[in-house]
Amino acid sequence: MRAIAAAITIAPFRSGTGMANTKGARKAARQAEKRRKHNASLRSALTSAIKTVTKAIQAGDKAAARKTLSHASGIIDRIADKRVIHKNEAARHKSRLAVRLKAMAG
Repeated sequence: MRAIAAAITIAPFRSGTGMANTKGARKAARQAEKRRKHNASLRSALTSAIKTVTKAIQAGDKAAARKTLSHASGIIDRIADKRVIHKNEAARHKSRLAVRLKAMAG
């Protein structure tokens, strides 16, 4: 009987994974880890931008909410341009925030 080989990953920086075997694989692992951390910070910025607009809408100040939505739209678009999120996902976030802003009284 053949032994089942465990899946080997090339990310040596995460616990519980195998070490990369070649020099190129080690470099790829370093680059992937750096990219993962950068993308995580961009996703965090996206979430923060959406929360800022949501809080402004809940506060009831339409002018402030409109201003924060404008600022957040720029952040969302930049993150989509970097392909951290899909452009349709960015459009969906902006659209839903705009609908909530438009539904505000005043």
